[in-house]
Amino acid sequence: MNKSLVLAAIVAAVALAACGKKEEVVAPAPAPSVVVVPAESPSASAAAAAATGAASAATGAASAAADSANAAVSAATDAASAAGSAATSAGAAASAAK
Repeated sequence: MNKSLVLAAIVAAVALAACGKKEEVVAPAPAPSVVVVPAESPSASAAAAAATGAASAATGAASAAADSANAAVSAATDAASAAGSAATSAGAAASAAK
C-alpha cells in the first residue's frame, strides 16, 4: 500500500510537471536614441562673449594683484634693510658711549 501511494505521488508529480506551461518573457525592444543638437542662439553668443570679457578682467585683476604683491615685498625688504642699518648705528653709538 505504501509503495502504491508513493508510486501514485510520483506519477502525479511527473504529470503535473509535464503539463505545466513555461511562459516566455518577451522584452520590449529598446527605443531608438535621438540626439538633439541645439542650434546656437544669439543669446548663447552674447553669453560666450560676456564670459570671455569676464575672464579677461579676472586676468587683469590677477596681474594687478601680483604687481601689488611684488611692490609690497620690495617695500618690506627696504624697511628691513633700514631697520638693520638703524640697529647697526645704534650699536655703534652705544659702543662709543662706553
